[in-house]
Amino acid sequence: MEYRELGKTGMSLSSVSLGASSLGGVFHSLKEENGIRTVYTALENGINFIDVSPYYGHLKAETLLGKALKGIDRQRYYLSTKVGRYGKDGLNLWDYSGARATASVYESMERLQVDYVDLINVHDIEFADLEQVCNETLPALVELRDRGIARHVGITNLTLRHFQYVIDHVPPGTVESILSFCHYCLNDDALADYLDYFEAQGVGVINASPFAMGLLTTRGAPEWHPAPRPLQHVCQKAAAYCRSKGTSIEPLALSYAAGNPRIATTLFSTTRPEAVLNNIRWAREPLDQDLLREVRAILAPRFRDTWLNS
Repeated sequence: MEYRELGKTGMSLSSVSLGASSLGGVFHSLKEENGIRTVYTALENGINFIDVSPYYGHLKAETLLGKALKGIDRQRYYLSTKVGRYGKDGLNLWDYSGARATASVYESMERLQVDYVDLINVHDIEFADLEQVCNETLPALVELRDRGIARHVGITNLTLRHFQYVIDHVPPGTVESILSFCHYCLNDDALADYLDYFEAQGVGVINASPFAMGLLTTRGAPEWHPAPRPLQHVCQKAAAYCRSKGTSIEPLALSYAAGNPRIATTLFSTTRPEAVLNNIRWAREPLDQDLLREVRAILAPRFRDTWLNS
């Protein structure tokens, strides 16, 4: 496994990491024992970073992850969770107040059965008042960082320009990392435009959704996927082309997304131990440049198409 530094945090992360959204049954139902085995498989095969949120499965993912991590040496992994986005009784909720952020961290630690988190993120700031994030949410998290409850502070977001706005409007060193999703994958590499800026600010970069939330898979995007239909269509064509060449699109997608050394880690989410092993293997394999060029040509008409979060 390759390990890369996350900005100036001092954390050296595995090049691929485990996103725990699936542990909340976000995409498919799961058996608890399968989720726990998935976490064990990741840790036993070199993955050392796990990202979760109280929003995932409306507390279910954190609760299951806490069960999986119980009894595992705390020095074996870095743990990231989030504040700001929640859910209850099937409803999505948002609260970016400083008081709620502080309480949320302690609640998350209780579910996760840990006494500190390595990284605390403001979740999906595209839903927030950015002024509140700058003046209330982040200062609350910095206070927890000063007290050792959270070791590092970051933000997550779909809309790339929001990252720069927040970083530019808070004291230097407030934001130590960003987590971007669906913007460094085969069909959209817009995150690359911001890497110089993040490096100049000393901010580490986490990439998520190497398969673009299912767009870049043999199965194809789920019904709920927010991508525009023309983008879904060219991704289906790209997947079919890979099948015609005797392979699938998933190895190419993972190898590409995890291959940029300027990005500390790429998060994937699964509840299947065999998928963990596949992703680790694909990250190690050399990128097939010929196939990449051919697939990129198919995706070109809708390259960097994006969508609003939901």
